[in-house]
Amino acid sequence: MFAANIKQVAALMQNGQLSAKDLCELCIKRMKRIKELNVFITEMPELALRSACAADRRIKNGSGDILEGIPVAFKDNFSTAGIRTSCASRMLKGYVPPYNATVVEKLISRGSVLMGKTNMDEFAMGCGSVDGAFGPVRNPWKYRFEATRRDRPGAAQSSPSAARIADRGRQFHSASPSQCLDVEADDSAEWFIAGGSSGGSAVSVASGAVLAALGSDTGGSTRNPASYCGVVGLKPTYGLLSRHGLIPLVNSMDVPGILTRSVDDAVVILNALAGHDPKDSTTVVEPFKPCALPDVASIKGLKIGIPQEYHAPGLSSDMKDSWQHVADIVENAGATVKRVSLPHTALSIVCYHVLCACEVASNMARYDGLEYGHRAKDESSTESLYAASRHEAFNNVVRGRILAGNYFLLKQNYDRYYVQAQRVRRLISQDFWNTFRSGIDILLTPTVLGDAPSYRWFSKADNRTRTQEQDVFTQPANMAGIPAISLPVALSSNGLPLGLQLLGQPFKEQQLLTAAKAIEQLVNFRALDFDKLLYCD
Repeated sequence: MFAANIKQVAALMQNGQLSAKDLCELCIKRMKRIKELNVFITEMPELALRSACAADRRIKNGSGDILEGIPVAFKDNFSTAGIRTSCASRMLKGYVPPYNATVVEKLISRGSVLMGKTNMDEFAMGCGSVDGAFGPVRNPWKYRFEATRRDRPGAAQSSPSAARIADRGRQFHSASPSQCLDVEADDSAEWFIAGGSSGGSAVSVASGAVLAALGSDTGGSTRNPASYCGVVGLKPTYGLLSRHGLIPLVNSMDVPGILTRSVDDAVVILNALAGHDPKDSTTVVEPFKPCALPDVASIKGLKIGIPQEYHAPGLSSDMKDSWQHVADIVENAGATVKRVSLPHTALSIVCYHVLCACEVASNMARYDGLEYGHRAKDESSTESLYAASRHEAFNNVVRGRILAGNYFLLKQNYDRYYVQAQRVRRLISQDFWNTFRSGIDILLTPTVLGDAPSYRWFSKADNRTRTQEQDVFTQPANMAGIPAISLPVALSSNGLPLGLQLLGQPFKEQQLLTAAKAIEQLVNFRALDFDKLLYCD
């Protein structure tokens, strides 16, 4: 069941061979078995079961919607009516929105079953899903579950401190940021990060807890974890999906992202979500034509560009080999592969960080301890209340970006930093336009530098250093507003997934997804067989 796609599962339910309730119970069981991975901030099994039973009744009464009864999850920065939405931050740990985000409402109205809200970096600021108030998300690939570690030779001699850490690991989902796993004290912390900031959503799909999940993508936050977790991560064109109800990070770059186990599933979710929303003035008014992919996709006749600037320092040999291998495969399948240049790529990561910090400083100003969110006890003055509330509730990453953004926006610095970064952003966007106007249909690049790093290695550098490393290939698409998709194509020499990225022309998702499906079928990547990792049936 966990290997089936949405269309296959929907057909089973429509034919009476599977009930939405049975599927929901399978997913709840899977969620219990992956608690160590710290995937969910909020789980809602009772609500999910009620929704699944309602879906069964609608199917019995003739509802033929493909999403009826399909289990889904949402990153915890999408507003959900009556359900806590924390952004993995102490600032919003008790915030319960009164309304649904538009993309949430669209899926729920189609009969999808919400299983839970997924873990993330605080306010989506990060690339590892390790900087949230609820603790880090763990990658399921090559992860040794607690009972597996307990049963291996020598496990009986594990230290009492390790046992206490394991006990705390089982309490991950306490809904309290204070009860997170102390990974620094864990001597067995040689596990791999999930990527970020939508790591929880990626792991929920990779582990089979849901069939699809939503993340957000500001500089690669959907595609990065998709690459590390061996799933499909789609960032649509800016303006194609509504941002209403997505708690903002960088308004000019934020896009709801889609995480699934196949390109076909990504198409199903995209078709359900795309279209104009009067509540979001940045959505396009033109009607969206649903994407329809053939059973056997072809890449013949397409012109594929290979940007020479993406041969960046730090690119692993495994990633280089996979990149070249897939380029050879698509060329043999009838595509024309050509080396191209995006000359301002080297400037993009610095430009992105300046603009990101500026918009973060603006968006985070609303969290002042007065209207909603955490409120400090220091009420000696308004200024003291502001300062204490923000200091207590924001982590160092968020505070650092706020400080940087306010510095860039100072009157004496505005032209030097913010205006100059906007000029560079236009040049980066122009690079893509020039390449597409030259006849190139799609660009093929790595998604990230290599496979998922271990937490032990990743945590040796700060958030800013890691995002500069990990976002180098993904954030240009957000700066230009173009669609992009990450596909798993191979395993590294370390046995971890490697993802390649396809970059398409604005609002040409049909072409991009057709090419993605063709490559998916050509490489035939084997998804994670999660049951082999688990220690019980």
